[in-house]
Amino acid sequence: MNIATLISGGVDSSVVVHLLKESGITPTLFYIKIGMDDDELLHCSSEEDIEMASLIARKYGCRLEVVDLHQDYWDSVVAYTIDKAKQGLTPNPDVMCNKLIKFGVFEQRVGYNFDKTATGHYATTIEQNGKIYLGTAKDPVKDQTDFLAQINYLQVSKLMFPVGNLMKSEVRDIALKAQLPSAKRQDSQGICFLGKVNYNEFIRRYLGVKTGPIVELETGKILGHHHGYWFHTVGQRKGLGLSGGPWYVIKKDVEANIVWASKGYDVETQYGYEFEMKDFHFITENPWMNTAESADICFKIRHTPEFTQGKIHKTSSGYRIVSSEKLQGIAAGQFGVVYDRDAHICIGSGEIQ
Repeated sequence: MNIATLISGGVDSSVVVHLLKESGITPTLFYIKIGMDDDELLHCSSEEDIEMASLIARKYGCRLEVVDLHQDYWDSVVAYTIDKAKQGLTPNPDVMCNKLIKFGVFEQRVGYNFDKTATGHYATTIEQNGKIYLGTAKDPVKDQTDFLAQINYLQVSKLMFPVGNLMKSEVRDIALKAQLPSAKRQDSQGICFLGKVNYNEFIRRYLGVKTGPIVELETGKILGHHHGYWFHTVGQRKGLGLSGGPWYVIKKDVEANIVWASKGYDVETQYGYEFEMKDFHFITENPWMNTAESADICFKIRHTPEFTQGKIHKTSSGYRIVSSEKLQGIAAGQFGVVYDRDAHICIGSGEIQ
């Protein structure tokens, strides 16, 4: 098969190359560049990443191409992130980056020339009744299906996830045994695959600072001050700079630039049992098209290893999820990601209202 492989310079995508070569396939490697070389904040670690990717390419006799998608990333993912933050919502650039850049622009310009595109994502594909579904990974801690929950059927049908059936520890062991140069490299933490970019620094660059009060929900007492509501998200505990906590962000008033907070983990106002989603996106199909108005599901409202059980209900404007347990920090703008009742298949996602 003619396989394109997205390589980041990290251990996961490096092991993907190793596994493909072990199976007799020599993939063509692509490094997607979205940083700016002349920008101190956004140049990221692309130079180091490309060097690492080049070492992997030479080790396995693969061709490596660097694809510059900076402008596309700016026009779509960055614009989306800034717009949502300015509205007081909680954006998820990782979800949109996968949908619009990695498996959007890249596939349209490059990937469609190949039979499949392999990546280092922790996910799987499951074939049932002639259709391909996005499946969860073996490693629940590393599972990334919630970040892939906006891709479409054409995208998922072309994807390969060679590390999806491995634990992260197994991936590291393979890399060490194969003496891969990235074997001990740490996983990047940052915006999408901008690696080292800090989210707050990124937002500060484009939305600036706007000081406002942090107000206790129950008493109306001013507890302190924040530098802009866009730096905070509902359910947030760290980063408020308040003593005598723990304090949690309960809601935000965008017009008045107020962040409302409440103390303690068991405050009833921090919890909810249900939420609405708009623009719900099904990856492969709507499994409830010909069934009752509600169905048993598992779901996530943030990136965690745990799934929550509940029911999904069709409404006049979209879908509503009713949870089997209390949910802390339901953040508008994030994605509600829906799975089948066994949490094996990712069905799709919608933006929380």
